[in-house]
Amino acid sequence: MPGVTPTRFAEMARVLSQVAASHQLNVPGFRCPPRVPLATRTLRRNADGTASVAVAIRGRTSQAVVDDLIEGVLVVNGLTGRAGDGWRVALRHELASIALVTAA
Repeated sequence: MPGVTPTRFAEMARVLSQVAASHQLNVPGFRCPPRVPLATRTLRRNADGTASVAVAIRGRTSQAVVDDLIEGVLVVNGLTGRAGDGWRVALRHELASIALVTAA
């Protein structure tokens, strides 16, 4: 699977943000790359209650980037177990429905 361009990353983040907001989930900010050297994903919780998810895109597959973006949304919202699994599938489906990733 080819890598992710910054433009594609922004589009994926926008879609995930819209879906999360439409279901009253907390919407993290998304950025790339993480500030921590060699990290592929970091999460930062801010004093005001917001959160930011930073994901590395350079040298990584689309699948890995998508997985990290989705996991960031799940972690920020405390979605684990079956609820997390359901949201993981739903968010991946949303991205696949607009041809940003392949459904897996």
